[in-house]
Amino acid sequence: MPKSFKVVTYGCQMNAHDSERIAGLLEHAGYVRAAADDGTPDVVVFNTCAVRENADNRLYGNLGHLRPTKQANPGMQIAVGGCLAQKDRGEIVRRAPWVDVVFGTHNIGSLPVLLDRARHNEEAQVEILEALEVFPSTLPTHRESSYAGWVSISVGCNNTCTFCIVPALRGREKDRRPGDILAEVEALVADGVIEVTLLGQNVNSYGAEFGDRYAFGKLLRSCGTIEGLERVRFTSPHPKDFTDDVIAAMAQTANVCHQLHMPLQSGSDAVLRAMRRSYRQERYLGIIDRVREAMPDAAITTDIIVGFPGETEADFQQTLDVVRQARFAGAFTFQYSKRPGTPAAALPDQVPKEVVQDRYDRLVALLEEITWAENRKLVGQTLEVLVAVGEGRKDGATGRMSGRARDGRLVHFATGGAAGPAGDSVRPGDVVHATVTYAAPHHLNADGPLVAHRRTAAGAAACTAKPPGVMLGMPTVR
Repeated sequence: MPKSFKVVTYGCQMNAHDSERIAGLLEHAGYVRAAADDGTPDVVVFNTCAVRENADNRLYGNLGHLRPTKQANPGMQIAVGGCLAQKDRGEIVRRAPWVDVVFGTHNIGSLPVLLDRARHNEEAQVEILEALEVFPSTLPTHRESSYAGWVSISVGCNNTCTFCIVPALRGREKDRRPGDILAEVEALVADGVIEVTLLGQNVNSYGAEFGDRYAFGKLLRSCGTIEGLERVRFTSPHPKDFTDDVIAAMAQTANVCHQLHMPLQSGSDAVLRAMRRSYRQERYLGIIDRVREAMPDAAITTDIIVGFPGETEADFQQTLDVVRQARFAGAFTFQYSKRPGTPAAALPDQVPKEVVQDRYDRLVALLEEITWAENRKLVGQTLEVLVAVGEGRKDGATGRMSGRARDGRLVHFATGGAAGPAGDSVRPGDVVHATVTYAAPHHLNADGPLVAHRRTAAGAAACTAKPPGVMLGMPTVR
């Protein structure tokens, strides 16, 4: 009988995309995805994140919970990969000796062989490479969505942010050639995909490796020539590399969504300097002003860290000032987490936990006030919504389904009413036009009849898709 597998993913979109490759590799090797309710798959793979301390705690907690299941099912194998595996290496097997395989960020493709070797040798296999040998896009991939796909344009990062451990784990930036990227996008579109997200640890520094600082803007424009590709997104750019040609490409390329996720981290120049972020408040706000001048409807989201070592109340007030000026549509907010191996971990003036919590609470309250006000401006507007898998499940109590507007906002929409029978046939991957009737800080409701509904090939494919073999953990963006 084929062996079953399940993949559990923590972290950013890059990790989620890596998990699709892990699933593809295992299926290519003859494994089958375990049913969603299968508590004892033959192989469980944890694809880990190392950005925050709670990622460590969560992994080791889950490994502990899985230990009795492994003891009751000796043939079960447990593998740990991703950034935390790259960081902890043999420590994982020391702390959890029931783990069978540990692999790093640079050798995802080795997983099937390592599982076989661990089974044959009856001992744990730990293999961590220090540099990427094969770009992971060449590996088999099992996409979890029929309508949307991630495309890695680069891996690694050349920045030296003092709080971040990712460059040490993912390595220096490696860029794919534009022709390879566009060929992958075209193949996805031929397979029914209508939305593509371009991925990179520092996506807008793309081209640095082959000496073209305008390569990212050119890539966006090239995506605009691909027939059948309706939406293009990208994440995450770095303010220091953000150039006006990218803004022009976003504004002038019809299928590039007017959505920008641009990490701020702090509004204080002093803290940004300590973080080695290589931009300052004025530059950041200047980018936002130029984006909004070119695209008044753009939704801008961000990442913010509270309580970085040495952050004063005055520094924090500067962050609040930037939030008020930027009018973000949403934000991922984090309390600073000390990561061993990063320069910030050794900095003096670590901020007391109670102070960090108080600032975090005030930041979240301000953000919710602003995002709610910005969302209320959309009441009465008709939005194009791509019905989302997971988010697209119909709510039995309200009759609503959900999806994403072109600017990335989450929209819950009614499927009944004047839309009639067509409303009942809305599927994940379809496109609807719905008029916003209510706004909350983190979502919009459209409870009137649908203005339009377009069935897509991706929607038909979603109806016949198998249950996912990849379970997503904490979907955050660095």
